[in-house]
Amino acid sequence: METRVALVGIIVEDMDATDKINEILHEYAEYVIGRMGVPYRQRGIAIISVILDAPQSKISALSGRLGNIPGVNSKVQYTKA
Repeated sequence: METRVALVGIIVEDMDATDKINEILHEYAEYVIGRMGVPYRQRGIAIISVILDAPQSKISALSGRLGNIPGVNSKVQYTKA
């Protein structure tokens, strides 16, 4: 199956959502190349970036599931090939 490299940007505005985020990311752990989370305490948010090498369908599913969590925004940037 063909895979793509993608960057998933996640903005967490509701810190109570972190357990759900981590649960979902754990389900996709086999596709994760790297992950970085930065708390921005002055604004009460966190920014998480996740780099994946996965089939398009898995990347879309992950982003969609994250974006459905209240207080969480998720966007994906893909490689061209």
